[in-house]
Amino acid sequence: MKKLSIIYVVILTIILLVLSAGVYKFNFTNKDIYNINGTQINTHDATYTINGENVTLKNGISETKSPTDSASKTITRYFGNDLRHDLDGDGTEDVAFLLTQETGGSGVFYYVVALLNTANGPIGSDAVLLGDRIAPQNIVMDEGETIMGTKRQNVIVVNYADRNPGEPMTTKPSLGKSIWLKLDPKTMQFGEVAQNFEGEADISRMTLDTKTWNWVNTVYSDDKNVKPLVENKFTITFNKNGTFSATTDCNSVGGEYIVTKDRQITFSKMMSTLMYCENSQESDFTKMLEQTQSYMFTSKKQMVLLLKYDSGSVIFK
Repeated sequence: MKKLSIIYVVILTIILLVLSAGVYKFNFTNKDIYNINGTQINTHDATYTINGENVTLKNGISETKSPTDSASKTITRYFGNDLRHDLDGDGTEDVAFLLTQETGGSGVFYYVVALLNTANGPIGSDAVLLGDRIAPQNIVMDEGETIMGTKRQNVIVVNYADRNPGEPMTTKPSLGKSIWLKLDPKTMQFGEVAQNFEGEADISRMTLDTKTWNWVNTVYSDDKNVKPLVENKFTITFNKNGTFSATTDCNSVGGEYIVTKDRQITFSKMMSTLMYCENSQESDFTKMLEQTQSYMFTSKKQMVLLLKYDSGSVIFK
């Protein structure tokens, strides 16, 4: 019996060591959380202004009680979709990202904020409301419009899906929207940048079979950005009879697709030619199609395939 007890102790010790190593690895490798003297710190922690009220995140969350209802709380959380860029031109990397806020009802409100890394420490911005229970996609840098010989700089584009006018909140967001924002480092407020909409697409008229779509990039929820190594090789064409054809950097792919009124889409019965190509991205591309749950269009003439579990967006143009 004594020998068995010793064996149990040894096994339990090994399990605890493995679990401890796993926790350490998580804290060490997660780019948003790190340890200072054993305390977890979220790198997005700062004070932000939401609807005129200061909200201070601690470990990525803030909870405040209502002054009029002790049972009601306002909960603000770090959501993600980080864009890391020097937003104020001082040579250091800043970050723009999304927060969510719940005020006690059924709504979940999404906001865009920025966090500047300055010599005096991190400074949070005013928040810009995107909407209630929207479907966030990504935040990217504007490609830059040249006006009078000067290229526009440090403008971010926030892409998301919302409901069509008149649709109930229970409807899944399917209307692609984008907002262009530029941060004023002096006031820490975002200003919306007016767009020249000449040549913009009418989303209501866009359909899957509008054209042959070229894969531009895929942005995952962990901020991983995957682009085709060879341009214009990855395409997809939708036929009115419910079939599709695609090309990759190696083979041709074909199959069937089914769509519903709320823009849910499923790819099935996919087959491809069997040529072998070294360093091909074909398997990654077909996996994206297999994991697609729905789709949307943007005014930038893009089609976006939305992956299951809000895990990413596959962008075509």
